[in-house]
Order: sequence, then structure tokens, then C-alpha cells
Amino acid sequence: MHATSSLYRSRRLLGVRCLLVCVSTWTAACGDSAERGADLSEELSGGEGVYVASAGGVAVPDGYELHEYLATGVATAYAAGEQGLPDDGRWDLLRTTTAPYRTRVVVRRPAERAAASGTVIVEWLNVSGGVDADPEYATLAEEITRAGHIWVGVSAQLVGVEGGAVLVSTGVPDPNAGAGLRTIDPERYGSLSHPGDGYAFDIFTQIARTLRRGGAVLGGVRPSVLIAAGESQSAMALSTYYNGVQSTEGVFDGFFVHSRAGFTLPLVGEGEYADITRALFTRERPVFRDDLDAPVMNIQTESDTFGILSSYRARQADSSTFRLWEIAGTAHADRHLLGFAAEFIDCTVPINDGPTHLVAKAALRALDLWVRTGATPPTAPRIELSEDATNPVPLRDVDGIALGGVRTPLVDVPVDILSGVPGSSSIICLLLGSTTPLPTERLAELYESRTDYEQQFEASAVATIAAGFTLEDDHAALTAYSQPARVEAAVP
Repeated sequence: MHATSSLYRSRRLLGVRCLLVCVSTWTAACGDSAERGADLSEELSGGEGVYVASAGGVAVPDGYELHEYLATGVATAYAAGEQGLPDDGRWDLLRTTTAPYRTRVVVRRPAERAAASGTVIVEWLNVSGGVDADPEYATLAEEITRAGHIWVGVSAQLVGVEGGAVLVSTGVPDPNAGAGLRTIDPERYGSLSHPGDGYAFDIFTQIARTLRRGGAVLGGVRPSVLIAAGESQSAMALSTYYNGVQSTEGVFDGFFVHSRAGFTLPLVGEGEYADITRALFTRERPVFRDDLDAPVMNIQTESDTFGILSSYRARQADSSTFRLWEIAGTAHADRHLLGFAAEFIDCTVPINDGPTHLVAKAALRALDLWVRTGATPPTAPRIELSEDATNPVPLRDVDGIALGGVRTPLVDVPVDILSGVPGSSSIICLLLGSTTPLPTERLAELYESRTDYEQQFEASAVATIAAGFTLEDDHAALTAYSQPARVEAAVP
């Protein structure tokens, strides 16, 4: 079924629900707590301003403005049904307890209402570093802002609000890691409270339901497309959400899932956080269910496919509602995502400097078009893996570059070996891959001259854009990765 049908059905369902809204309050539908939207009417202020852990901070792009709102309501927790959590993703979750919540959303929106595209990207903020971070915005910012999309970051999980475990440490001292918003800035965030990650999925739904209605939180814009987005742990959360919640709530029109693992975010009890380290050892291999209309755009880096994340376990075929792009020569996090922080991380070798963000921006545009028109994104070959049933690894060419997957000039016209293989075994380095310069002698074998290299690189860039895996808008950014001076120095 085309996504246009999905969008129509979502809006029709929303219209029916809106008819049920109590006259006494616009934030909750009559009776069932499952129909409630979060109250986003109060804008937060004071303290030290908006806090988001990001290499780019909370800088406001030209033509955009930054806002932050309190999100309150009563959420429901979920538990597995009688059939458990089958690998086909067709989950039938049970509603269990309810609890009040007070969290926040961060909004980056066009300053002029007329400049808004109508698409709203709702990012499940990532808490793996013990703080609320926005890796998806950092990856997609150029595409979001040039298209006029609105971005909303949701503090969906317990650790971001209340503090708790730091799953991944960069090794760079950060007093905020594990502290939680309430401690980081008590003047601004002291009233927040989170009942536990078991309620996170319904919190996310309720916030999205209110966003769907538009209003002041979106600067008066009524969304035409609502896309759920998340990277890493948040991508695992969206995998759980899609299989267990989207089927009954139908709030989102599409899902942008970036660097999921071969497992999903676990369901937990009241007051608990979702411990993904325990999920590492599960034998479950849940794919995205195939009986929903909302399309899933799933992008995976090379390092996601094997090792600790092992997303190969949850590979599935492309379909009318699913696309998987695995990007050769990339890593779960890289120099672009880390920004200045990359200079302070010692993985014994330079970390990956691949173009994940360029491919991701093409994937987002493709998903938006998919939802709006039903035009399906291009299909991509999978990264080729060894036949080891317990620990497959990417197959590589003579230089050590992965075979298969989404190809870019950086792997097809290389001067470096861009890889998902880490330089050391620390947790952060396992996620950062590596960049290894090719020897001068090898460059001389590959290219006859600087001009030859430049021509090959440009031809590859044109082919990558024509295939739909990067955008013409990012042609210059892709070409900026070329290093003709190194080839010139290597060729007599």
C-alpha cells in the first residue's frame, strides 16, 4: 500500500479522535488515557537556558528560532503480551500502570511561519552518554533547515531527566554526564519528573499527538507530515515503538531509524531505565513488522552491522514500507558527529571520517517524499559479510575497504581506508571506527596523476548522486572530501 494511503488513513483516524476531545480540555480525549495528548502550553524559561548535549550546542540556524516547552500528562506503561515479542515484529503489547510525567521538548522552527515545509521531525533524544543529546539533528541539520522542516527533540527517557547510568563515555570529563536535567539546571528543570522508561513510549506518543494538532509550540504550523527519528539507543527505542505502539496509535507518518542494533529497547517496569547492555545478550532478532502503512527508512553504518551492535541479526528485505541502506566505510559515530570533541578522544588511530551525514540527508529527503507521494526510495545492496554464523564481519577488498553497501567516492576512489573497525577496544572507540591513510606507493598504483584522481572522484560523486544516495545539494560537500594534494605528492 502506498504511503499516501497511509497518510490519508492517519489523518482520518486523527480526525475521528479529535471529535472525541472533551470540551473541557484540548489536551485529552474523553475517557481512555491512550487518547491523551501532552500539555505543551507552558514555555520554559530561566536558568541557564536550553540544555542539549551536542558538539554544536544549541546554536540557532539562520532563519530559525529556538524554544523549549514543558510536557506534562499521565502516561501508560507497556508489557509484552501472551505471545511475547516475536521476531516478526508483530507485537501485541499490554497496557499496564499509569503515572504522571513532567518532561520537556526542544523546538527548532522557522522564524517565519510561511517558511515551514509542514514536515515535523520528532527526535527521541539519545541518553547513552548520560545526558540528552540530539545526534539526529546534528546529522541532518543542513537538510532540515534548508527544507524548512521543524525539529522537535523529546526528553523521552528517565536518564535524561532524572540522571543515571552513563553507557558510553568519551573519556572527556563532563560533570553533566549522568546528572539529569533536574540537577544540571534546577532553576529551569527542577519541576521535571519521569516515571521510568516503561512510560517513555506513551510519553512520546502523547507529545506527538499534541504536535499533530499544531498550535503555539510549532509557531502556528499544523503539520502535514510527522516523522519519528532516532539514532543508536533511540533507534532501538523506535524499533520497539514501531512494532508495539504504532500499530495501535498510528500517530506518525514515517520513521527515520539510524544505527539501530540487532535488538530493540527493552520494556521495563516503573522507575527503571531501559538497560540496553542486558539486551546485548538476548537471542531475539526482531525485524520491523510488515503489516503497517507508515514507511521505515533505516540507515546503518558499516560498524553497526557487526560487533557489539550486530544489526545483521535484524536484516530484512526491502518492501513497499521498508528500506535499508548500509553505508560502506562508515562508523556508528564519526568526526562529523563529534565535532571538536573528536580531537580529545584517543583511539590509537584516527577515528572514522566518513560521509554518513551526507547519505543520511538523502535518506531523510527520500522518506519525506515517500510519505507525501508514495515514491519509494532507491534500494541499496547490503554490505557483504562473511559466512560465520556467530560473528560475521564485512568482506573487504585488497585495501581493507568493505564490499557492497551504499558506495561513495570515499570508498570507490580512496586515499584512506575508511572502516568500521575500531582502533581500540574501549566502548567509545568500538563505535568510532577508523581512518587509515593508504601508503604513498598504493596511491601511485591507483592513480596516474592528480587529474586522473580528480576525474575519477567526480565521476563517482555524480554516480552516487544519480543513484539517489547523496543529494545534488550536497555535491560540493561530497567533493570537499577529495584529497588531490596527497595524490599529487605520491605520483612522480
